[in-house]
Amino acid sequence: MAAERSGRPASGTVGLAGTGTGDAAAAGLPASATAADGSAVVRVLSYNIRSMRDDQAALARVIRACAPDLVLVQEAPRFFRWRKAAERLARAGGLVHVTGGATTAGPMVLAHLRAHVERTEDVLLPRTPGLHQRGLATAVVRFGAARLGVVSCHLSLDPRERYDQAGLLLERVAGLGVPHAVVGGDLNDRPDGRSFRRVAAVLRDGWAAEPWGGEFTSTPHVPRQRIDAVFATDGVEFLGCGVPHGLPGVRAEDLRAASDHLPVLSALRVPVGGTT
Repeated sequence: MAAERSGRPASGTVGLAGTGTGDAAAAGLPASATAADGSAVVRVLSYNIRSMRDDQAALARVIRACAPDLVLVQEAPRFFRWRKAAERLARAGGLVHVTGGATTAGPMVLAHLRAHVERTEDVLLPRTPGLHQRGLATAVVRFGAARLGVVSCHLSLDPRERYDQAGLLLERVAGLGVPHAVVGGDLNDRPDGRSFRRVAAVLRDGWAAEPWGGEFTSTPHVPRQRIDAVFATDGVEFLGCGVPHGLPGVRAEDLRAASDHLPVLSALRVPVGGTT
């Protein structure tokens, strides 16, 4: 495979720093690339950024060091001049704003210029009175001849609403009209929880499929639980997925300062595919 872009940090070897490190950590994470047959290696970062209320410079450094093709954001800026804040974050990370933010009550998608955006849709989920509005940021993008549905989600703190939202998330993925899709989000649920298990019964959990880096995402100072994850449909191959502890350019102090969640970075091999 030949890399399609230059000037981005190459993938490196990840050490065993952090809690819950996967066996594949020392193998490194593949860089973005496009194969002669049109399939693509795509790097996807899922990150709850707490409305950029923490160290924004540290946040930008983490994102840039991960060299993502797609960033699936949760808790994006939603209030006064939120678009300017989203665009500022995108520029700092060498990316562009694709969709979401206030229009989805938090989830957002950013992308590298390598991605050709075919369409987007912002979705607001049914709201339970007294609870926060939730939504989904969705898109269909293309890398060479590989088409990929994309969803960023942030599920409810309420167990019953969260379980219902997990079902709506799966319906939205199925309705994207493409055979291959990736979902990144803050599920507010652990892998043994009902909502997490509902999603993982249909989509492949990246950490379970190909663990790399660190497992636990909350909280950055003392990570003890995995409530953030990247999932993909069958046919998408995980080449590695986990918290990027020790990735060149990703400093432990930046991970602690950037947000109250740790990010999840994954590399996916997406085959050539058209509409379903």
